[in-house]
Amino acid sequence: MTKREEFEAAAKQFILIKDGPYGTAIQRAKLAPEDYAGDTGLADDQKGNNDLVNLTQPQVIRTICDSYIDAGAHILATNTFNANRISQADYGAEGLVRDINISAARIIREAIDERNDGVPRFVAGAVGPTHKTLSLSPDVEDPGFREVTFDEIVDVYREQCAALVEGGADFILIETVFDTLNCKAAIMAVKQLERELNRDIPLMISLTLTDLSGRNLSGHTVEAFWYTVSHAKPLTIGLNCSFGAEQLRPHVQLLSDIADSWLMAYPNAGLPNPMAETGFDETPPITSSLLKEFAEAGYVNVAGGCCGTTPAHIKAIAEQVKSVPPRVPPSADHKLRLSGL
Repeated sequence: MTKREEFEAAAKQFILIKDGPYGTAIQRAKLAPEDYAGDTGLADDQKGNNDLVNLTQPQVIRTICDSYIDAGAHILATNTFNANRISQADYGAEGLVRDINISAARIIREAIDERNDGVPRFVAGAVGPTHKTLSLSPDVEDPGFREVTFDEIVDVYREQCAALVEGGADFILIETVFDTLNCKAAIMAVKQLERELNRDIPLMISLTLTDLSGRNLSGHTVEAFWYTVSHAKPLTIGLNCSFGAEQLRPHVQLLSDIADSWLMAYPNAGLPNPMAETGFDETPPITSSLLKEFAEAGYVNVAGGCCGTTPAHIKAIAEQVKSVPPRVPPSADHKLRLSGL
């Protein structure tokens, strides 16, 4: 049975659980600035480069991963949100992109394989949006200007995804999509990689909304986004980050109604609050109760947490949804759907 088939078999039976973020957990590890750099030869001031920790402090990442597995997670994402050449250039670490991604995937792969307990678990190679945008100009005086080209972004993603697959990733998770054109570049990179390796690389795609009207930064509504990326036939489509689950609910409902893929929702733990322990307002009982409402309404196949969630949040979500039947995706209607934006 392939990983795609294994995932789909499980998704028909119960709601799967995705893990939470690594950033919050790494902050809690209280690493010193020199701990980030390790023996890489990079400048000591690498604090904040959470992706580099895969190489320099792999035991920290392994401990975090194990805590999410213990909490009940089936989908374990790699700690590689910024492990691409563009983002790592800010730290002078672009030459380590391949090593970072391979190490990240291997840590999760080994953690899962060592369990050997019959529970279906999967490695999702996490790919963030970079801090460049293909749809918008950073120069208000020159709306046609772009800092990067589409082909350059494809190459950046292809390098990262190839390393994630080499390290043992089952799926590629294109997450926190604020610019749909960046997402399409990532999709193209994975499709190129599929042809090169002559193998199936299932895609998970997750949109993030930047305002309560339900649009991402490049202007797509949830509906328009789905019609723009559905050609890639993603294994899962969904929403992450954005706001807390309460504000995300109508947008998840809309996507659930129209998408014939499995649906994954992993919102933040409410809105940011610098005074809270995790930087976000919602406690595990609050977040898990809201996601239980999603589940009972038939909106989700996968539930998890994004910014501000912890293993305690993931455990609470797993407990809340374990007896709720999974969403049944609608059948494809095979009508032509176009997004004009």
